[in-house]
Amino acid sequence: MATQTLDRPLVPVVNRGPRRAAEWARRAPLLPALVFTIIITQLPFVATLLISFLRWNALDPSNRGFAGLGNYIAVATDSGLRSSVVTTVILTVSVVIVSLLLGLGLALLLDQKFRGRGFVRTMLIAPFLVVPVAAALLWKHVLYNPEYGLLNGALSWIWGLFGGVTPPQPDWISTMPKIAVEAALVWQWTPFMMLILLAGLQSRPSDAVEAARMDGATPWQVFRYLTLPHLRQYLELGGLLGSIYIVQNFDAVFTITSGGLGTANLPYTIYQTFFQAHDYGQASAAGVIVVIASIVIATFALRVVSSLLRNEVKS
Repeated sequence: MATQTLDRPLVPVVNRGPRRAAEWARRAPLLPALVFTIIITQLPFVATLLISFLRWNALDPSNRGFAGLGNYIAVATDSGLRSSVVTTVILTVSVVIVSLLLGLGLALLLDQKFRGRGFVRTMLIAPFLVVPVAAALLWKHVLYNPEYGLLNGALSWIWGLFGGVTPPQPDWISTMPKIAVEAALVWQWTPFMMLILLAGLQSRPSDAVEAARMDGATPWQVFRYLTLPHLRQYLELGGLLGSIYIVQNFDAVFTITSGGLGTANLPYTIYQTFFQAHDYGQASAAGVIVVIASIVIATFALRVVSSLLRNEVKS
């Protein structure tokens, strides 16, 4: 059988030159911002990564060179760093859980209609808008101070109502340092959790709630079987985003306790290693570990956000 010669190809050839030129024309205005972002974010991280493999202590300049994984092994075996990791986990878990519970309670209250709800919501959001260092100073001097702090003043007033003449005047920071730091962080992060959960409550399908109430469901049953399952992803989102930021918290620990009394978390220990021990290699290795842990948490957070958005689109 003779072979038939085709005069033109079966698949039409697409001239991609003009199309690619148009794509690059759209991307070109973004290139300066992309290059600037790479310079200020990625280059410092690459430098930190390189330093983490070096023996570099400013107090011992003669002993400088390639350390391999020595700095990472030192971070893993140093008892002080291990203690700071445990403190970081305790601070993060306790602050996130308490903030979520308080935020859920406040969101349920704000989901009800009452006069002045907008003003109350604005006032409850205010702690999250305070600069972290200012919030820590507020708690240290206005609330915790044993001589003129509001907490001891309230104890004196309550003691006086019952005829007491020698009210207890505890030094809150020295007697309960971790709780003092956790209370300041909970105060600042509860509004953030409240905003996320309030958004979830207001996206709840009202017809399903009304149908459940008409069928005789109690408020607890509506919360247990309708509200809580609907808020599951919002709770996960708040918990993960809060964990990312609280893991990196430095202001409250530095301002309230200066890292003493067992409150030194990983960021504060890195600060001590870098600026006080001048061990740049070991501090960089600890910083790389914090970045990797934050990336792992952020990956879970982004997956939750993507799942949340997919569900919103479907609904």
